[in-house]
Amino acid sequence: MGQVIPIERQRRLRQLGRPSAFHELCDLRDLRDLHDLREYQESHERKHQRSATSAAQRRMETGDSVLAAEAMIPVTVVVPTCARPQLLDRCLAALGAQHFPPSRYEIIVVDDRPCVATREVVANWSARLRTVGPRIHYIANPGPHGPAAARNCGWKAARGSIIAFTDDDAIPQPDWLLAGMRAFDDNVLAVRGRIVMPLEGTPTDYQRDAKGRETAEFATANCFCPRYVLEEVGGFDERFRHAWGEDADLYFRLLARDGRIVHAPAAVVVHPIRAASWGISVQQQKKILSDALLYKKHPALYRQKIRGQSRWDYYLIVLSMLVGGGALLAGSAGVAAIAGLTWLSLSARICLARLKDTVRTPSHIAEMVVTSALIPPAAVFWRLVGSLRFRTALL
Repeated sequence: MGQVIPIERQRRLRQLGRPSAFHELCDLRDLRDLHDLREYQESHERKHQRSATSAAQRRMETGDSVLAAEAMIPVTVVVPTCARPQLLDRCLAALGAQHFPPSRYEIIVVDDRPCVATREVVANWSARLRTVGPRIHYIANPGPHGPAAARNCGWKAARGSIIAFTDDDAIPQPDWLLAGMRAFDDNVLAVRGRIVMPLEGTPTDYQRDAKGRETAEFATANCFCPRYVLEEVGGFDERFRHAWGEDADLYFRLLARDGRIVHAPAAVVVHPIRAASWGISVQQQKKILSDALLYKKHPALYRQKIRGQSRWDYYLIVLSMLVGGGALLAGSAGVAAIAGLTWLSLSARICLARLKDTVRTPSHIAEMVVTSALIPPAAVFWRLVGSLRFRTALL
């Protein structure tokens, strides 16, 4: 059994032995550093042996041929996907071309809606990279489903001591892994990279809104986290069933811990803005369900970083609709007219704000007019559903 290493020595050794393929040991202060480093690494390996064995067993259960005794590697890239094989193919091409030693990382694709096309994409890239690239593993997620659950499924099956997360519709740049791993130092809980969302010409309202992800403080499309940190915080909260809020929840929980979250601007992921269906903004209101859970768990941080105040204009619009409808049924034309004008003015205000600095095509203008009338009641509805489901008062 190894000797007990003092806390201050452990901090020194974590920096020397951190899980990076590029750390240097040439700055060892004396031979005692080398001896203690070996002791520390052996202790670290014993600490994670059980989780590594369990992860290997899970991979074997899903049909992977990786043996339980296989050594851990510096980093595992986890990519959740859901019935988007063409986008996944593009992502895997970028991940296979990383400027990073192929034997020092692996890629795990978690299929949240298992289908033959996705499995074939993974199998094709696995065959192409078998001798020249990293190993690629496919996991069919049996449930529960959602991006949070899929990411948990991926990192729990990983061999890497650092877990790198990205999306299936993202394109990690060649130096992404290298830059992200180099950002790790002593007491780093997570690394967040830079997201680039190219946009040419005048945007639509949807495109302008999507581009706002570039300024997100923390996003699972481009982040790195030590496996032991994910184990300690319990990974992602799988109650977040939609692609919204699960990364903010993890970020808020990390902020409450003793450690640093660092920015690595050289770790770049390009995230093209995908085409959206007409009226997509109304469908997106369902994400407010996740807002309710996020607010319940982190009320102060939610107000500080997500939404500083409630959308009282939405409530006034819904109230005017109810009052106007009731007034018409009661035969009170004057009250109905006042309620109607209130609804019209507030809805027009929302529509004009969304049209500002966006395209002026007839289709887009029509979409803004229709959806600006539908968004407030949809938002209030899902806010009430979320508040009831998660027993919170999100206004």
